[in-house]
Amino acid sequence: MRTRDLRTAALAFFVSTGAAAIGGEPSPWYRRTLLGIEVGPTGSQFGSDPSDVGYAARFNGREVVRRCVEADAEYVVIWARDGEYAYYDSKVVAKCPGLDNRDVLRETVDEAARHGLPVIAYCVVQQGGRYLAEHPEFAMRAADGAAIPGRFCLNSGYLETLKALTGEMLAYGIDGFHVDMLDQGFGTPYGCWCDACRKLFEAEYGSAPPSGPTWDESWDRMLAFRYETSRRFERELYRHVKDLKPEATVDFNYHGNPPFSFEVGQRPVQHGGNGDFLTGETGVWGFSTLGVGLNAEFYRAATPGRPFQVAIQRGVRMYHDQTTRPLNDIRWELSTLLAHGAFVTMVDKTGYDGALDPVAYRRIGEAFREARAGQADLAGTPVRDVGIYFSSRTRDWYGREKPARAFRAFQGAHRALVLEHIPWGVALDENATAESLAAFPVVILPNVAVLSDEEVARFRAYVEAGGRLIVTGWTGVLGWRGEPREDSSMEGLIGGRLVRRLDEEDVHMRFPGDATPPMIDGLEPDWPFLVEGPAVVYEATTAVPVGRLHAPHRTVRQKQGKEGTLWPMSAGEAVGPAVLIHDVGRGRVLTFAGSPDAATAGEHPIVEARKLLANAVRLLHPSPRVRVSAPTFVELVVTDEPSSRTLRVHLIAGAPSPTTTPPANRPFVIPGLIEDAPTYRARIVLDAPPRLARAGKPASIVTLDAAGVSAVVDDIHDVIVIEY
Repeated sequence: MRTRDLRTAALAFFVSTGAAAIGGEPSPWYRRTLLGIEVGPTGSQFGSDPSDVGYAARFNGREVVRRCVEADAEYVVIWARDGEYAYYDSKVVAKCPGLDNRDVLRETVDEAARHGLPVIAYCVVQQGGRYLAEHPEFAMRAADGAAIPGRFCLNSGYLETLKALTGEMLAYGIDGFHVDMLDQGFGTPYGCWCDACRKLFEAEYGSAPPSGPTWDESWDRMLAFRYETSRRFERELYRHVKDLKPEATVDFNYHGNPPFSFEVGQRPVQHGGNGDFLTGETGVWGFSTLGVGLNAEFYRAATPGRPFQVAIQRGVRMYHDQTTRPLNDIRWELSTLLAHGAFVTMVDKTGYDGALDPVAYRRIGEAFREARAGQADLAGTPVRDVGIYFSSRTRDWYGREKPARAFRAFQGAHRALVLEHIPWGVALDENATAESLAAFPVVILPNVAVLSDEEVARFRAYVEAGGRLIVTGWTGVLGWRGEPREDSSMEGLIGGRLVRRLDEEDVHMRFPGDATPPMIDGLEPDWPFLVEGPAVVYEATTAVPVGRLHAPHRTVRQKQGKEGTLWPMSAGEAVGPAVLIHDVGRGRVLTFAGSPDAATAGEHPIVEARKLLANAVRLLHPSPRVRVSAPTFVELVVTDEPSSRTLRVHLIAGAPSPTTTPPANRPFVIPGLIEDAPTYRARIVLDAPPRLARAGKPASIVTLDAAGVSAVVDDIHDVIVIEY
C-alpha cells in the first residue's frame, strides 16, 4: 500500500464526515478526505478576447496535480468550464484558445490516477460570456422584458447544455462535479420574466406573474416560483449525472446564507441538500472574520448529519487576485472550519498565463500537514448551549430589498456569543422540529419579525417542556407578508401586550442596581446605555418586567423633519420595560423590548449591549457543562465524545494586524491579516471534576484542578482535551 493510501485509510477513522462503508466497499471520496485544492485560471472572469492566446497558455493539469500532491491535498478540483471557456476538448462550448492542442482535464485525470487522487470537475452555470451571447434565447429577462446581462434563465432549456457538458466531462473518468454560480442574480434587475417562465408561472398559479417586487400575494408566488426553479434545475442535473455514472458526486455551491437574500433564488434547506453534500464558501473580505465559523454552522444546520464542504482562498482580497496570505492567516481559517466540522477546499487562482505560485503551495502544504497531524482531535459531536434561529421568511418579507435589516440581529447574536465564549449553533425555520430545538438549552429569536402559527406553537412546546427562549426586537410583530400587526404573535409566550412598534432605533436601556442577577453583571446600574436596533413598547401582563426602555430625545428640527436621525441621540423618556421574564410550563421566556443582538452588529456596538445578551443566556442557563474565559479574539468550539468520555475545547485565535482606511470607499476598512500567533490564557470550568487534561500543541501549558483546567496557549489553534 502506498503512503498516500495508508494516510487516507487512517483518516477514515477520524474524519467526522463519515467512515468507510461496511462490507469492504470504499466510501465516497468526500467521506474519506479532509483537505483538497481547487485550481483554475484567472483573467476571463470579465470576458476574454479570442485572440488573447497568452491567457492560460501554461495552465497544465499535470503540474496542478503534482503541486497538489506536494501540498498533501487529498483531492483536486480542476476548472473544466468557467463563464468564458472550456479547458478541455469540448464540442459544446468554446475551448480556451491559449491551450492550443492541450487538454487540461485529460492531463489532470491521467496524472491524478498515478497518485490515487480523486478529480472533481469545476463547472460554472451563470456568468454567461460568449455562450450566452451566442444563445440569447437562454437569457434571463427582467420584468420589462430586457435581457439581464450575464444571467441564464434556468427554465429556458439551458439545462440541456449543462447535461451535454457534464456528459463530456464524465467521459474523462472524473470522480464528480463542483457546480458553481447557480444564483438568479445578486441584485437588481430581478428575473425572470422570459416567455418560458411566464408560461410555467401561469400553468402553476393560473395567473400572470407580478410586474415586479410588489410585495403582495402575487410576489409571494413569484418567490416560491423562483425557489422551485432553482431546486428543479439542481435536481434534474443531479439525476442526469447519476444516470450516466451513479458513483460520480455532484455538489452545488450554495449562496443562500447571509448576506445573500431572496435575489439569489436559494433558501438553506430547500437548496442546500440537492447534491451529495453541501458546498459553501467564506472570504473575510466578503463575509467577515466571524463569517467563517458562522457559515460552517449554517451549512451544518441546512443538512444535518451530512458532510459539508467549505471553500477558502489563498488570496488576501478576493478569488481572482494574485496575492498569497500569510501562513498564520491560512492556519486560522483552516482551523476554524475544521473545528466546526467542515472538510475544506483551498482555492488557488493561477497567474494570467496559467502558471502556479510555488510559495502559495508551500504555505498551503504546511497548513494542510499540520491540520492532518491533529485530525484525531476533530472527533465528537458539538456541545452547544444556544441555538440562533434563522428565518428565511423574515429574510424575505422583513428584510425585502434591504436584507441587512433581517441579518443584523442574527449576525449580532452570533457575534455576542462568540466574543463571550458561549457555545452556539444554528436552527433554521425550514427544518426546525421539537427534537432539534430541544438539543439547545437556550434558543434565541433574533428580531424574527415574521412567524407562522406553527412556529409559535413549536416554541411554546419547546418552552413548556423546559426550554429557555430569548426574544428580541420586532420578533412576531409583523404579519406573514411583512405587514404590521396590531398585536404580537408571541404575546401568550412573552407574557406581555404589544403597545406599539418604535420607529426609532437609537433607544436606550437602564437597569436598577437590584435588577434580577445576573442581568446587570458587568453593567453600570441606573445608567441608560445605547441599544441600537428595532424596539417595541410592551406592557407586562403575566410577565415580570425588568429595567426600563428609553425612547431617544428628538430636537425641534428633527420633529419638523428638517434634520435626520442617522446619528443616535441621548436617552429620553422611559416608555416601557426593557425586559420581560415569563415562566411557561417548565421553561422560561426572556423578552427584550429592544435588540441587543442587532446593536452588537450595528454601527455603535458598545460592549454593554453584548454583555446584556450574554447575561440573559447565563440567567436562563446558569450551569452550563463548560464555561470558558479567554480573550475576545479567541473563538470557541466544544465537542463531546461520550464513548471515550472526552471533551475537546478548540481555541482558535484570530488576532489580525491593525488596519487603516483604504484610499477609496472610506470610511470602510479592509480586514487585516493574521501574521503573529498570540500567547494568551484560558480558563475552562466544568460542571464535574475532570480526570485528565492535555493540550494538542507542545508549547501550550495545561494545569488541572478540581474545578477545571487552566491553559496558557501559544498558537493560532490548540485543542484542550479533557477526560471526564
